[in-house]
Amino acid sequence: MRAQLTVCGLGPGGTGDLTEATVAAIQSASQCFLRTTRHPTAHRVPNPVTFDRIYDDGASLPEVYRAIAEELVSAALAQEGVVYVVPGSPLVLERSVTHLLEDGRVEVELVPSLSFLDVAWARLGVDPVEAGVRLVDGHVFGREIDGVRGPVLVAHAHAPWVLSDIKLSIDAGPEQKVTVLQGLGTPDERIFELSWPELDRSFEPDHLTSLYLSEIQAPVGLELRRSVELMHRLRQECPWDAEQTHESLRRYLLEETYEVLDALDGLATTQDYTNLEEELGDLWFQILFQAELASEAGAFTIGDVARVVHDKLVARHPHVFAEVEVSSAGDVEQNWEAIKKKEKGRSSVMDGIPESLPALSLATKVVEKAQRSQHRPSIDQLRAAIDAGFVQHAGEVELGQMLLAVVEQATKRGIDTEQALRRATLRARDRYRDSELQGSEPTNWIFG
Repeated sequence: MRAQLTVCGLGPGGTGDLTEATVAAIQSASQCFLRTTRHPTAHRVPNPVTFDRIYDDGASLPEVYRAIAEELVSAALAQEGVVYVVPGSPLVLERSVTHLLEDGRVEVELVPSLSFLDVAWARLGVDPVEAGVRLVDGHVFGREIDGVRGPVLVAHAHAPWVLSDIKLSIDAGPEQKVTVLQGLGTPDERIFELSWPELDRSFEPDHLTSLYLSEIQAPVGLELRRSVELMHRLRQECPWDAEQTHESLRRYLLEETYEVLDALDGLATTQDYTNLEEELGDLWFQILFQAELASEAGAFTIGDVARVVHDKLVARHPHVFAEVEVSSAGDVEQNWEAIKKKEKGRSSVMDGIPESLPALSLATKVVEKAQRSQHRPSIDQLRAAIDAGFVQHAGEVELGQMLLAVVEQATKRGIDTEQALRRATLRARDRYRDSELQGSEPTNWIFG
């Protein structure tokens, strides 16, 4: 025959929250065990054996709850009339009770009690069933919130580190609001709203603190984590993904980059972001793939990539994160180049320009660097060459110099040379095509 054990709850904290059944169970007990004295109505339990010592000595909360359950089972096996008293209600986020229910040596009688949930719904004016509220333990918020959009009530938000973990689980700004509920049902009850960035720095949490989110902004951090996990699995289980290398993926990285540019071109006319969203996702996958290969080689992870770019951007924006003052975007660019030059130990602003860039992009980059350093090539030589009819007889070097001079003038005027040439080429293509269709000679198809 199994030993008998009764479990009852003290309610959320108010003196009037104890039910008659709980009071009767406490009064009839041969021995009361109290999970913690850190509760406003713990004094209503006379001469209890408390488990605060286990909390103080335990290495982790799972070990604490298992140790509590084991001691209770031993007590119930040794004597009758053992009562275990918990804060709130026996079945609301009480892991020690869960362990007792799973232990075949004891038969557990649960005495229904008022929980903090009942008071929370009343204060919030929310029907949890109609609203579809999800109850989440603050200790595992980051794992349990994956895919949830709200509403959510977060329990066990009792310490600053828990609040920090919760805050970091959702990549949200001031638009994400959170309601803080403290000491529900007690004379010290407080209910107030915060913006998400303030969550872990504007108040002191305690063991009677919970949080309510009426809705959750898209958890960017969680979605990124899911994509990382997907990449791991693809490398392990997909034959094609498993055989890829940094080199084999080069062409896909380039293709996806150009497809993003095409999507941006389409956005200018349609204002439809759907295609851009998809193409950015494809480009993100290529970045993630390269980082995964580096991680497998023991070099770095995608997290390292994010950290490095974060720290670099902070360092290169001293006008935002330090006390440097700027008056224009030009000042920002000059500071950027100076900081970058110092970081990389470069002797010239021209150092570090990728030589594998397309020729027009390379020319634009070189000219931009020269302009920022206020060393600008002259257009006079180009004008003189054209006036002298030099173009007809120019070789590769001379024509290249002329093209570079044109790039310099376009960049000086703020014209995107790549976009300008692309649009001019497409217009010329269409004029040439029209001439063909009309059966006429396509003579002035470039400057028509």
